[in-house]
Amino acid sequence: MVFSFSKWRPSRLGLKLFAAILSVNVAISASMFLAVSYSIDRGFLDYLSQAQERRAMLLADGLITRWETQNNWQWLENKPRRWPNIVRFELGQEDRERPSPLGEARDFALRAPDGRFVIPPMDNRTGSSDWRWLTLYSNDLEIGELGFRPPQQMLERMENHFLERQQRNLMIIVISIGLASLLLAAGLSWWLSRRTRALAIATRQLTEGNYHSRLPERGRDELSRLARDFNVLAATLEANRDARSRWVSDTAHELRTPLAVLRGEIEAMQDGIRPLNQENLFSLAQEVAQLERLVADLRLLSQSDAGALDIHLAPMDLSESLTSRLEDADRWLKESGLTLTTHIAPGVMIRGDAQRLHQLWNNLLDNSCAYTDAPGKLQVTLGIQHHHAVITWQDSAPGVPESELARLTERLYRVEGSRNRASGGSGLGLSIASALVNAHGATLKASSTPLGGLCWTLRFPLLTVH
Repeated sequence: MVFSFSKWRPSRLGLKLFAAILSVNVAISASMFLAVSYSIDRGFLDYLSQAQERRAMLLADGLITRWETQNNWQWLENKPRRWPNIVRFELGQEDRERPSPLGEARDFALRAPDGRFVIPPMDNRTGSSDWRWLTLYSNDLEIGELGFRPPQQMLERMENHFLERQQRNLMIIVISIGLASLLLAAGLSWWLSRRTRALAIATRQLTEGNYHSRLPERGRDELSRLARDFNVLAATLEANRDARSRWVSDTAHELRTPLAVLRGEIEAMQDGIRPLNQENLFSLAQEVAQLERLVADLRLLSQSDAGALDIHLAPMDLSESLTSRLEDADRWLKESGLTLTTHIAPGVMIRGDAQRLHQLWNNLLDNSCAYTDAPGKLQVTLGIQHHHAVITWQDSAPGVPESELARLTERLYRVEGSRNRASGGSGLGLSIASALVNAHGATLKASSTPLGGLCWTLRFPLLTVH
């Protein structure tokens, strides 16, 4: 098995993600270090100052007690080596093997009332001018002054050791964060690169016309939703391509049939087989009319697809429009052997185009008359449900299989065995009906009916009065 580096090479998005994670982690580490440094500079210095003052008070009380026993400092001047033990004892550090770095004897000094040093400041490069001094009293008598080193000088003494430790710790933290960032960024960039590369490949195939490509849908994150949307887009484009091919093929077939009839009849007249009389001219005119209807229907559907359908919506009475058309179609229905039953609620107002709705009723009537066996029934109802005007248009047998219902509004689609050119026209009537319904912001749905035929349910938004 040959390992291909290019296959696992991170994408630009992965590299950007890597840089972002690394930068954020380094910035967080630097911010934490600055925050700790600021805390030490401000809060820790105050803490040291208060702690040193408490130690000085404890040591002062002990020295006052020792002075009252001796009534002088001569005992300490003669033996200054006692000073570290006294400091440790008075500060409660005599049991410790090592004294606290914040309470060492060199951090304190003692001088007599006359100003001479009993215990001079030790390891003090700047002298005692910046030390703090606490006056010692015994029965209101000044017996001396206790000096203690300010916290700033104590910090200077600890600075080198502290900084070395902090720098070492910070280096460990930065290296750890860097390694963690590298691992995290590498894993994320690999994961993201793999998924985005698959999306890029599928998108390239899609632009090249390969609509069969699909992306795996794993998880519930945004990339999974993007993959799902991509698959829907690919399926839609594939369906549209197939529908366009079928549409062009069906349109050519529909045009070829009347043109072939026209050509045959004209050639027959030219050859003298059929006489050039009124009856044969009427037959030619019928074929031309059929072509005109087909071209008009195709033009209407193309306008609907382009969103340029000529429609003018205005407040209108849907009940009156539907009732008027059904009354005018009474003779047409009787000739087709259909009995009409209506239940139309009065005064149902919508925003609609009267001319387009008249065309919609004609297409539905034509569909029922063409595909309903005589004697048959047609039942039309109009009511109001949930702020919508609802029309149910039901006819009797024959019905349509459940699997075919969703395809009835497809262009030039005919149900096998029930739709044919002789009775069904061009096969565009229901497609036009669907386009007209959509132009009104309404919906059209096909279903089965207890009458044995087909039921169309139309839902129009009611007119809103402001």
